[in-house]
Amino acid sequence: MPTWISRGLLSAAFCALCADVAGADVITRLPTDEPVVALTFDACETRTPTLLDRKISDYLVREKIPFTIFVSGRFARHNAESLAALSHLDFVEIENHSLNHDNHMDRLDDLAIRREVEENDALLAGITGRHSRYFRFPAGNVSPRSLKDVEDLGYKVVHWSFPSGDPVRDLTPSALTRWVLAKTRPGSILIFHINGRGWSTGEALPAIVEQLRGHGFRFTRLDAQLP
Repeated sequence: MPTWISRGLLSAAFCALCADVAGADVITRLPTDEPVVALTFDACETRTPTLLDRKISDYLVREKIPFTIFVSGRFARHNAESLAALSHLDFVEIENHSLNHDNHMDRLDDLAIRREVEENDALLAGITGRHSRYFRFPAGNVSPRSLKDVEDLGYKVVHWSFPSGDPVRDLTPSALTRWVLAKTRPGSILIFHINGRGWSTGEALPAIVEQLRGHGFRFTRLDAQLP
């Protein structure tokens, strides 16, 4: 395991990935053995306003590569025009990442969880013209209770197959590329950040896409593979 993973880089942020606390209902891969993967990007902010990483989005749009963005409410407010433009592209999917991006949303009471989901959905619908179908918990922290709360609202909870590690500042583009290529399998749901905090993602992404394509992989929106 690379040292940048073992450093505890995502110790809290990604702890729910491997745990069974969420049960089988948290989706971490696509239901296929075909060489298909989903590129997903978290677009979130807490205290400091952040902007869409145009190096990433411009590349994906230029190449018409299907991708999904999980957007939090604060990010949506500061990037409404960009998100509205992306939402008109048939290969782009915009989904729900909570209103306030509370990293411990799983500890909120039931009413607060409902508000985090529903108020962000209303905000996103006002920008994109469509309601979200999938939800990703901030930092991946989920409990059986919070999972049920979200599923009771009609959502599928979608996380990721493995952490890319792109929020780590000293992770180089080549290291990010090697890690993602080594871990990707048919049906993988890849996670990166498109909020300026995927420090090497913009530089690494073209190489990741090119090499995955060279291995026969195709890219998909989540809703093309999930119910």
